[in-house]
Amino acid sequence: MPESQDQPIGQRLAGGTRQLGPQRVAVLLLLLAIGVLVALVSWRLPLLRDAESALYDLRVATLARAVDTDKRITLVVYTPDTNRKTGKISPVDRTMMAQAIANIDKLGAKAVGVDVLLDSPQADDPVLHAALAQVKVPVFLAFTTNKASPENITWEQEQDLRRTIAAVRGPTVRPASILLDNDYDNVSRRWPARKPGMPLLLSMAMTEATGESDSRFTGYTGPIRFRRPASSDRPVFDELPIDFVADPETAAFAQEQIKGRYVLIGAHFSDFDKFDTPFTRTNTRIMGETQTIGVAIHAAMLAQVLDHARPRDVPMVAKLGFALLAVGLGALTALARARTWLLSLFVVVQLGVVLLLPFVMQRAGFDTLNLPAFGWFVGWLLGYLAVSSALRALNAAQREFAQGALGKYLPASIANEIMRNPERLQLHGEKRAIFCLFSDLEGFTKLTHAVEPEMIARLLNDYLDRLSAVVLQYGGTLDKFVGDAVVAFWGAPLAKPDDGERAIAAAIAMYQAGEEFRRAVPEGVPPIGRTRVGVHYGEAIVGNFGGEGRIQYTALGDAMNTAARLEGANKTLDTTVLVSREALEHVGQGSDRAGQPRFRPMGTVTLRGRSTPVEVFEPLPPGDAREAALAEELVAAHRNGDGVAVRNVTERIAQAAKDDRALANLAARLAQAHEGESHALG
Repeated sequence: MPESQDQPIGQRLAGGTRQLGPQRVAVLLLLLAIGVLVALVSWRLPLLRDAESALYDLRVATLARAVDTDKRITLVVYTPDTNRKTGKISPVDRTMMAQAIANIDKLGAKAVGVDVLLDSPQADDPVLHAALAQVKVPVFLAFTTNKASPENITWEQEQDLRRTIAAVRGPTVRPASILLDNDYDNVSRRWPARKPGMPLLLSMAMTEATGESDSRFTGYTGPIRFRRPASSDRPVFDELPIDFVADPETAAFAQEQIKGRYVLIGAHFSDFDKFDTPFTRTNTRIMGETQTIGVAIHAAMLAQVLDHARPRDVPMVAKLGFALLAVGLGALTALARARTWLLSLFVVVQLGVVLLLPFVMQRAGFDTLNLPAFGWFVGWLLGYLAVSSALRALNAAQREFAQGALGKYLPASIANEIMRNPERLQLHGEKRAIFCLFSDLEGFTKLTHAVEPEMIARLLNDYLDRLSAVVLQYGGTLDKFVGDAVVAFWGAPLAKPDDGERAIAAAIAMYQAGEEFRRAVPEGVPPIGRTRVGVHYGEAIVGNFGGEGRIQYTALGDAMNTAARLEGANKTLDTTVLVSREALEHVGQGSDRAGQPRFRPMGTVTLRGRSTPVEVFEPLPPGDAREAALAEELVAAHRNGDGVAVRNVTERIAQAAKDDRALANLAARLAQAHEGESHALG
């Protein structure tokens, strides 16, 4: 209700928690916790990691720096043309490797890394061994183990590899790991972890030998920095065929690409030693290809070390903060009560931030490889859904409570209509023609002085419960209780064609309920009087009145006062239910008369506070044997000023209806009144 708006937020939260109940609160907290967890570790969750990988690849491909050819690194590669010239495919020609390494040494390279496994003995191995024994430049030979890379090398090949390296190992020739770790989707994104028994990674070994290493990359397993060429005719790394470098006649022409550079020897075949990278996943072509050769990936890591381009780590506390913020924003969005366009704008801004923030962080040099960007969105969504579900449950509970509360004052159909259209509870009044009802329990005030307060409360609650149930049963609106009096009306907030029939039927039923109550009182309680009811039809101001903190749906005006005066007139007229002519004239407009009560006139009375007399009638329910015709004759004779007829009918009433107190009262009043004169009530 409106009064809750003035409560401190803590009390409102506590109230909402109580209304939700412990189970729903537990589910809410569980969903929020799951949202935070997902927003924190989405890279480790199936399906979500696919989305995270795709978003990361998009960031890398979009933000990869365009560069001119790196003058520090050169690739020397075996090509399909090389294989055709040598007649060898696998293993590659080692004589050509020996000649290339010798020429590279003469041309003044800074260091040489070989990304080709020498794992099978060949006839020309002595040539390669001799060349390696003569070089002065640091040379690092490819190494891996069956345990570290079972898909690339068998145990037998590993033993051959170990023997070859042992044979050539010296001050300038050492092994280096060429192992690359692909992610679960077989994409190369991150630096490989150094496994037990493995030497330094090729890039780290080469820079350590030249004194250009960066200790921050020791144990580093973060993202590989991929760059793209600024022009299609200038690759990121110069690439020379190995046969061009091995031939003494052409090697001299490669001096500019070799001298003072790191040289990596590898293979560039269309179907071998190629890796998927973020460029592959986004279909970004680098020099016409979407895949990247293994030796180029080692070159990328080598350049990353030389540039000291280690991305900054995002602290775990920051990731936790982002996760909590994402879930919290989703929850706040669900709680927001703003205009649709404003709320939509708020959602778009949030989603834009969730989408763009990882790109901004990537551009700023942060490691976003394990940043749960899509997890933030899912966390936001879970926060929104969790709170939305809780709000729906809370609204349902509040609606049920409100409907139950309304149901104590309104019939179910009207209560449901108001719940569907809450604007009906706005603070306003309107003039409506309604049937007004006022009831009172005779002698109850005296009873309060003779009975204990506890018994009075019990009796009063029982009595009011019986009468309010009757009002609601007949579709009326309970206005208020005034002590033992019940005030009700029909025709608002919703009017029905048969409101008059319902109101009068309710009046009769309320009297009967009062009689049942009298018979049901406990022993020792003094006798309780009859229930008296007055019904009138007229205009009243109906609506919600009060303040924003508390309202009451009620009816105000002369029609309500007249109903109250009619109820009081019952005592003087010895009746129990009185209906005004105004009410009677509007009965039967919307329903069949079958089964309706008969009405006998009880004369004309002048009510206190009113100058206009009111013609009143007493309803006789079906099956009531009391005389109605005599009352009609008597009232008609009095209206016509026929004193003889009045005396005649009075005598007949005295003989035929001597036990009918109301009829006898009518006869006595009219016998003393002048022609057509109304009876004035004090």
